[in-house]
Amino acid sequence: MARRTTDPGGRVEKAVSWTIKNLDGVVATGAALIIGLLDIFDQNVDDNVTSGATLLVLAALVFGTLTERRRRIADIREATTGTRHALEDLTMVRSLSGAELERALEQARQNTDHWIFKGGTGTYLRAVTLPVCVREAQRQRRSLSMKIDIVNPADEQACAAYARFRQTFAHRLDVVPPDAWSADRTRKESFATVLAACWYRQRLDTLEIGVHLSSVVPTLRFDLSASCLIITQDDPRRVNLLVERNRPLYDYYVTELHQSREQAVTLDLIRTEPLGEEPTVDEVYRLFDGLGLPLPAAFTDRDVSDIIDKALHPENPYRR
Repeated sequence: MARRTTDPGGRVEKAVSWTIKNLDGVVATGAALIIGLLDIFDQNVDDNVTSGATLLVLAALVFGTLTERRRRIADIREATTGTRHALEDLTMVRSLSGAELERALEQARQNTDHWIFKGGTGTYLRAVTLPVCVREAQRQRRSLSMKIDIVNPADEQACAAYARFRQTFAHRLDVVPPDAWSADRTRKESFATVLAACWYRQRLDTLEIGVHLSSVVPTLRFDLSASCLIITQDDPRRVNLLVERNRPLYDYYVTELHQSREQAVTLDLIRTEPLGEEPTVDEVYRLFDGLGLPLPAAFTDRDVSDIIDKALHPENPYRR
């Protein structure tokens, strides 16, 4: 068995370090010990020496007390700083309700060069976010990147599940929608979002847009811009949330949304069928065939016209 070796130099360094750290106590203890030993062995110690030693001990004790107080103040400051940071983390999420939500979305659209959306069918995205962001990019002559993650219209089960979810909260809406949510409506809304993405892409060369189709039914909507993340949902009785950029939760959701898109079907929009200012039914059929996302055989020309209208002439679903 090998013998455990010790480092005398290391022990000396630790002893010196401890002595320096506790110098006040060492001085007081040493002075008191010397005077005490002299008194025990009946040495003649001058009263001035005794008084001086007593003062030295008291001074050392006072110095130690002040040092300890400074240490406690530093600890309190450190604890206060930690508490402040903890409170800042707790307030990194702000609730939005009523008109606050629209103002927050409007501010998020200002001067942003990218937008990430994840939600059901992108109805509000088509009506407001996409055209406004494209218009601002054109006005400022800058690039714009958009990533859209919606329910896959080719997945009938996912569309039916999303329709059931929307119907769950339909009775709580202040405004009754003109047509109830159904699997057929869900498919049309998603197809319309894909069509709108292609149409706007052909009209802005600096627009980089990606569409991802998910078979997982979302219960929340995520709108992420360069300045913040806004989380909304369909139940009007519950609040919406805003997370500022440079907060941990913002970064977490950047990663979460990226992973969601990685698991979805990605459409290739690089080469798509040219679309006119008012696309025809035949153009739309060819567009979706070229995307590998053919329209259902049961869809009539009237259904396709409805999709075109939803894509290019949508109404803000939350306008009061």
